[in-house]
Amino acid sequence: MPRSLLRTALLAVLATAIVGVSAHAGTTSPASGYRVLSRWQLGGTGGWDYLSFDAQRRHLFVSRGNRVLVLDADNGKQVGTIADTDGVHGIALAPDLDHGFTSDGKSASVTVFDLATLKTVAVVSGTGKNPDAIVYDPSSHHVFTFNGHSNSASVIDTTKNLVIDTIPLPGRPEFAVADGAGHVYANIEDKSELVQIDSHTDKLLHTWPLAPCHSPSSLAIDTAHHRLFSVCDNNLMAVLDARDGQRVAMVPIGDDPDAVVFNPATSMIYSANGGSGTITAVHENSPDQYRVTATIPTQRSARTLALDPQKHRLYLSAAQWSKTTKANGRHDIVPGSFSVLVVGRP
Repeated sequence: MPRSLLRTALLAVLATAIVGVSAHAGTTSPASGYRVLSRWQLGGTGGWDYLSFDAQRRHLFVSRGNRVLVLDADNGKQVGTIADTDGVHGIALAPDLDHGFTSDGKSASVTVFDLATLKTVAVVSGTGKNPDAIVYDPSSHHVFTFNGHSNSASVIDTTKNLVIDTIPLPGRPEFAVADGAGHVYANIEDKSELVQIDSHTDKLLHTWPLAPCHSPSSLAIDTAHHRLFSVCDNNLMAVLDARDGQRVAMVPIGDDPDAVVFNPATSMIYSANGGSGTITAVHENSPDQYRVTATIPTQRSARTLALDPQKHRLYLSAAQWSKTTKANGRHDIVPGSFSVLVVGRP
């Protein structure tokens, strides 16, 4: 097929997929004027994955290969380290327990630490292989790890710091969220699906399709309006009703996303797109209508992020790409270039 015809066909497919998106500019977006305010140069070695934000203590947790860096969110100064978290992916916070939990992928374990002192208080072994996403469910007071090499979720009793159950999943899980009302949700990356779990019985309740959203990575939730936001590799964000899995919208986003957050105070959704080096800002006009309000330049590789709900700022991990690539196609990283970007309004 000639290139021009192929492009026309692809645009037609994309136009068909995008539903529930408002075409009206409307009022000024809460993301208007957002830009990179600062770059905290951290350097060091190791990969990175999720970030988490402790609003009470204003601490930013940054996964970094075999450790978690703890930064003062107002000045970028390092205030602590959660050590010996081999292959760490995510950091789940339980403010009501004053504990945090890291998913240590290479050791198939979870490190439990005190949010105030940042000291390790326990190591929970026996999760599935490569625990990746991790979420604390305040309704059951359980922690769930989503195990990328086992197609399962492990359930941890936070009073005993023990794995008490394993939930088989229909494919490879990615990011997960809890609604605080007895349900946990997770993307199934290789099947383009989303699952709903009962957090009290540890049973898989429903599996919902995300097509035409392909290879979903991160997930966010609007608990007040029962909306789930799944970002996908084919430049789409799927919006589903968290009660019945019905698709209510498809929204265009940038390339290679790996994180999405929802800010209930401003009704804004932010997708971090590492391939295009942007954040797509989407306004929730209503539970069924969404409007792309801004494309915020960041930096290529900046594909994970966390939200500061007080100052309405975003924090993203990033590093400079070199001209060479690895065998798996991923870019090599310029040594010492790792940093955290702070994005917001001046």
